[in-house]
Amino acid sequence: MKKIFYLLFLVSLSSFSQEIALLKYSGGGDWYSNPTSLPNLIQFCNSNINTRIKAKPSTVEPGSPDLLSYPFVHMTGHGNVVFSDSDISNLRNYLTGGGFLHIDDNYGMDQYIRKEIKKIFPNTNLVEIPANHAIFQKPFPFPNGLPKIHEHDGTRAQAFGIFIENRLVLLYTYECDLGDGWEDPEVHNDPAAVRDKALKMGANIINYIFTN
Repeated sequence: MKKIFYLLFLVSLSSFSQEIALLKYSGGGDWYSNPTSLPNLIQFCNSNINTRIKAKPSTVEPGSPDLLSYPFVHMTGHGNVVFSDSDISNLRNYLTGGGFLHIDDNYGMDQYIRKEIKKIFPNTNLVEIPANHAIFQKPFPFPNGLPKIHEHDGTRAQAFGIFIENRLVLLYTYECDLGDGWEDPEVHNDPAAVRDKALKMGANIINYIFTN
């Protein structure tokens, strides 16, 4: 499946657009928050790192067979998350087969999502991703690792991951809120420099998926 994702991406560079998706999960959390985030990230990537991603992201449920169609799936929200047994099985197959899930805690998700990640990978722990990892190196350098976008609890931003055979398949960004930084400027009134950092970090994530 990993080879299929790469092939689709190479084809997209020449003629067709690729699609990315937002995860619609159960449990009561607001999976739909930050509605302008992914469209803005797509526009930034298409303008700055030569991607050809469709302007409007898709929406996909974790148990859907359509999940396997997307090389990148984004998940966000503030509250509860519940994956069913079929969701867990499908997500595990997706991630072990070449897919990539980015979970961005929009503040309030942490206590719920960690338990669900453990269900997907019961024998693998989330590990903090060091600042020298490739995802922080290119195309935009972040020598100190994940940038801090919103204050939240005032603690440092952290990036955690699940690795399979040295490949990062799940990225969990915590105390950072990249998605808020991707939103339209008037939503959070972030300074231009903060939005620029968030979008560049997002572009690094997209770049990592198709080059590793």
